Amino acid sequence: MTSPPEPHARHARGDADRWRLPDVRPLDPLRSIKMKLGVLVAATVTLAAFVIWVGYGRALGPSRTLPLAIVLSLIVTQILARGMTSPLREMTEAARAMAGGDYSRRVRSTSRDEVGQLAEAFNTMADDLEHLDTFRRELVANVSHELRTPVTALQAQLENMVDGVSEPDPATLAVALAQTERLSRLVSSLLDLSRVEAGAMALRIEEVHVGELLRQATDEATLVGADKRLRFTVDVEPVDLTVPADPERLHQVIANLLQNAARHSPADDEVRVVARRDGADVRIDVVDHGPGIAQDQRAHVFERFVRGNTPALTGQGSTGGTGLGLAIVRWAVELHGGSVVVADSASGCTMRVRLPAVRRPV
Repeated sequence: MTSPPEPHARHARGDADRWRLPDVRPLDPLRSIKMKLGVLVAATVTLAAFVIWVGYGRALGPSRTLPLAIVLSLIVTQILARGMTSPLREMTEAARAMAGGDYSRRVRSTSRDEVGQLAEAFNTMADDLEHLDTFRRELVANVSHELRTPVTALQAQLENMVDGVSEPDPATLAVALAQTERLSRLVSSLLDLSRVEAGAMALRIEEVHVGELLRQATDEATLVGADKRLRFTVDVEPVDLTVPADPERLHQVIANLLQNAARHSPADDEVRVVARRDGADVRIDVVDHGPGIAQDQRAHVFERFVRGNTPALTGQGSTGGTGLGLAIVRWAVELHGGSVVVADSASGCTMRVRLPAVRRPV
């Protein structure tokens, strides 16, 4: 452990700070470090010549004028050079702070030369690192929270069965199975999201029959919404509508949107999936009659670990989503060159996916 500095050392450092040369940057408007060096040399040579000329005019000998010219030239050089190299020193201090976990330091970039460009690039890098560090902390906290909930519930169920509190009957085992399935979905979502963001998710583009894919997805979603007795309907026009896409990834997009709609829909309700040709795009709408999403919060539902039914978004309680499904939807749709938004609707929520109707050249 490093011991605190002695009092005389602190006083010495304070004296050094008081006598430190000022950080002036008169050469910042120059756009090249070569030009700055040329101006620096010219200024010092001119100053030395001027001092010698004045000394000779006042009948001072070389023994006086030459040392004075050298001292004044060194002072001017130090002042100008300090301003030129200040961003480099600031970058060194900021890099040391970042090594210690402080990503808030920035470099004052006022020059237009190569050092100024380096300082701007450094600040951009610092912004990215700060954003990534914040995301990493939030990701760890959110994943820990999401994993802890089903693990705790599963552990409680197993402990009750081991202790004889509850019998391993079909109902108890079904609850335990539901928790393991929730864990499996969360892990699969995390893996999918990591593949997408790493660019490791390759697409196998082919002509996909939209009606068949939507009917298959809604058949699977019927099982998910069985406890609410939800009805899923498909409306495709024209009936032979196709879209160039990866069938597996497009199925994943629709399945996640249907699961999201099922979680938010009231019991005994209907979820509609509508597909149309819209200009140069194929538009797919997933419509539910849930609480909807506020206008100013719609863009945030596609961020990681943001649930579309959190109090901040809808005023309702959580319905148990992982907050990753819509993030995966956005990334998968964008991989296809399309877009996904929360469309305006009179009631409920409409998730609208747009995909290019014609395969784009690679």
